[in-house]
Parts: sequence; structure tokens; C-alpha cells
Amino acid sequence: MTKFSFLRCALLDLTVVSALILGGCAASNTEQQVATYEEEFNDPLENVNRKIFDFNQFVDRNAIVPVAKAYRAALPDPVRDSLRDFLNNLREPLVFVNDTLQGQFKRAGETMGRFVINSTIGIGGVVDVAGRWGVPYHEEDLGLTLGAWGVPEGPYLVVPILGPSTPRDLGGQVAEGFGDPWNNIVTGNPWTLYWIPFVRGGVSGIDTRSRYIETLADIERTSLDYYATIRSLYRQRRTALIRHEQEENLPPKAGFTRREDRGTPSTVARSAVGPGVVSEH
Repeated sequence: MTKFSFLRCALLDLTVVSALILGGCAASNTEQQVATYEEEFNDPLENVNRKIFDFNQFVDRNAIVPVAKAYRAALPDPVRDSLRDFLNNLREPLVFVNDTLQGQFKRAGETMGRFVINSTIGIGGVVDVAGRWGVPYHEEDLGLTLGAWGVPEGPYLVVPILGPSTPRDLGGQVAEGFGDPWNNIVTGNPWTLYWIPFVRGGVSGIDTRSRYIETLADIERTSLDYYATIRSLYRQRRTALIRHEQEENLPPKAGFTRREDRGTPSTVARSAVGPGVVSEH
């Protein structure tokens, strides 16, 4: 009887120890999964980001999209295309600087050539003559330059109104605002025309939003988690731009874009919500 009691106690102790070990392993695995999630998506501010994302969605649905639809209805395609080409031409000096800073001297030469041709033959940029001659516009900004230099992007951010970003990209955007030669010319004007950069940014945003009303609506409708999809699209596109991938191979931009749509809205939406995009959650 004593031997049996001893054996029963020994088995009970072994069971308790095993349970503690397994419980510790389970807790460790859970912590490891959480750490892996945060590291993979680098979104430690997700709760706050989602609230700002919801706010941006409210503003987009109730203010930006209605204005974009009115803009698209009021102006014919050729006029909107000319306006987009003009706005792109204004960015060419910044694109040239970033091309040069990245050591992409061939692209820098093409950018300078585009600016000279479109500013003269293209009547100030309202006609993209260089694009028609086989030298298309390409995106470049200080955030991409910093990424090419190896500066970490930092945690994912959702900025009110502006949308998805990172500390690196947001810092680059702010710095470009101060370094933009056109902004400096306007704000240095004795007439104090400080409102012009804001009008330029607003028109650019409305113009580009008008081109992607159906595309983004399709992506939202077919996404399991629209927030996660936008987060993935943003990071994929920024990474692809840093690698200087061909324009037609870039993922769709998560939000406003200067790029001309390469397919129908439904096609772009299906590619955007394919494997590896909405599988975050």
C-alpha cells in the first residue's frame, strides 16, 4: 500500500511538472508568435493606425470621392491628362535630384531630358512629348532615396488624410516640401502666395483619386481585411520602387497614385488581393 501511494504521488508530481513545462512552452510560443507578427508587419501602432484609417475612410467616402467624381465629370479626359502631365513636370526637378543621389545617372539624364523637352516643346509640361517619344515618367522621392541608402523604414504609420506611410517616407515627404524649388519660388514671392502649394497638392490628390475610384472600391470589396491589404500594397510597392522595377510590374499603389492604370479596375483589384496580400490576418 505504501509502495502504491509512493508511485501514485510520483506520477502526480510528474504530471504537474509536465503540465507546467507544456504551459510554459505554450506561453513561450504565443509570445514568440506575437513577436514574429510585430516584426514581420512592423505595425506596433496598429490599434491607433486602424482608428486613423477608419477616419480617413470616412473623409474619403464623404468628401474626397464626391469631389473626385465631380472633377472627373466636369473635365474631359484630355484636359485631365494634360493637368496630370503638368503636375508631373513640376516634380521632375525633385525626381532628377533623387535619381542623382541614388547614383542612377542614366535615369537622371532621362529625367532632365524629359523636363527640358516637356517644358519647351510640351508647352510647360501640359503635353508629355517625352513620354510619347519613349521616355516615360517614373516615380522617385526622398523616402525612396533613403531606402536605397539602407535607411530603415521604421514602423508602419497611417497619417490623417495622407494615408499609409512610414517615418522614413513621411520625413522625406516633409523635407521635399521645403526643398521643392517651385514651393520656394512661390513662398518667396512678395505677394505671399503661400496658398499655391496647398492648391497644387489638393488638385494633385483629387486628380489622382479620380483615376482610381473603381479600382480602390474593387480592392475594398474583395479584401478580407482592407486595412491589412492596403498595408501590404503600400510596402510591396515601395520595396519594388526602391529596386527600380519596371513600372508595369509594380504592385498597385495603396491610395493616391500618379501612375496610369495598366488594367481594368477589377483586374488590378484581383491582383492586389491575391495570395500573400490579405493573408496577414
